[in-house]
Amino acid sequence: MGENPQTEWFDPRRREPLRFETTKAAELAHRLPLILAKARDIAASLVHGAHGRRRAGMGDTFWQYRPFASGEQAQRIDWRRSARSDQLFVREREWEAAHNCFVWIDVTASMTFKSALAHDFKIDRAAVLALALADALVKGGERVGALGLSAPTASRDAMIRLAELFAAAAASGEAPKLPPPAPLPPRARVVLISDFFCDAEALAERLSGYSDSGVRGALLMVLDPVEETFPFAGETLFRDPLGGEAFRAGEARALRDDYAAKLAEHKEALREAARRAGFLFLVHHTDRPAAEAALALLMGLGDGAEALRWA
Repeated sequence: MGENPQTEWFDPRRREPLRFETTKAAELAHRLPLILAKARDIAASLVHGAHGRRRAGMGDTFWQYRPFASGEQAQRIDWRRSARSDQLFVREREWEAAHNCFVWIDVTASMTFKSALAHDFKIDRAAVLALALADALVKGGERVGALGLSAPTASRDAMIRLAELFAAAAASGEAPKLPPPAPLPPRARVVLISDFFCDAEALAERLSGYSDSGVRGALLMVLDPVEETFPFAGETLFRDPLGGEAFRAGEARALRDDYAAKLAEHKEALREAARRAGFLFLVHHTDRPAAEAALALLMGLGDGAEALRWA
């Protein structure tokens, strides 16, 4: 689409030109300070649920009683339990379970689109959501890594590490459209964020590989609102940001119904692929608040979520 072009189409519903622009994926690093700031704000607003792992520590869920040890604080004694015997007991609580969580974002050219109706480029929104989720998970005691790029860590600077890895992948210009077939530990969680304008069968095969390893997770499809509503009218030139052949439509409005049907079919294929692999499938539009999608992802990763059940 050229270098940072800005083009206009007439949107008959809004009776004004509809502008869009693109950016280079490689320029993601220059926008990282703002992306990190947004991610921190969102992460701070998220509430992370506890996961018991049958280990003594700070938590809310009762685990077991144990004998009171000399030198411990007296307020830790459970007097009701102790009254039933000649020994003093302490009520221990479960530690929050640490899971290995991996996040991946699509940093290919199709993610570098932004219309006048959107708040962010798709690639920026994907980065904000991935980093906010990573920060919230780490603060909740989980270990987080970049899928195919790093091992999971519980370090407080995990969000910064991931941001640097995503920026480097974007700058390389060699990032794949599909998530990598990386070896993952059993019971790991994986979050994949993309527009998923890819081969649904190839993605289904990749998800099946994760599932066979005992991995579960979520797919978040990030779309610009014009990619959902197709508001174009009149003669329009459509260019493939991945370098494919351009298409000129004499009357773009005539394509709207066929486009909507194709998109719905593609979404259903993605949803079915996710369902078979035990993954959650969500759709997020870049004209909506990022916190909505971040909260949905975080809830989807919880043990009690209705859509997903990790035993």
